[in-house]
Amino acid sequence: MIDQKPGKKKILAWEMSGILFIIILGSAFHFIFELRGGLRIAALLVGFWSAGIWAVIEFFPYGKKTGNFLMAKGVSFTLLSILIAVIYYISEAAGIEGFMIHAVNFFVSIAIAQSVSYGITITRKYRRLLNIAGSLLIVINIAAFSLLTYFPFSWPLFRDPITGGFGIF
Repeated sequence: MIDQKPGKKKILAWEMSGILFIIILGSAFHFIFELRGGLRIAALLVGFWSAGIWAVIEFFPYGKKTGNFLMAKGVSFTLLSILIAVIYYISEAAGIEGFMIHAVNFFVSIAIAQSVSYGITITRKYRRLLNIAGSLLIVINIAAFSLLTYFPFSWPLFRDPITGGFGIF
């Protein structure tokens, strides 16, 4: 049996399923973090890691068969982080706050990031250098989320809106 590249419909189904998976797992991680009074290890799992776990899951059925998977995920992870931050601060500047705006921000950011991932994944132009760049983006995201969760800069972007502090220590 020849191992063929997956079709666009199969990839689209996986990426769109990822939206639901990431929302559910990311929300669960968030509430576990909150309910446990800030369980330190859970802080690393919220949002980014739910997308990372989904990427590992989807790698096996089709990711290893496509040429741009690592680039797609590197860009998707980076975009997800940027969108969540930008939408958060735009809504805050506009005076729109509360649980619902944060939830919508999370959902919309995930949907856009997964859609971009799909677009990059189905691109038939494969470049080894792009996958190397994608791998580097993934490593940078992992390092940034891991370090900045515990040791953030003292910038407004990293201020906890509830405690007013920085980091989880």
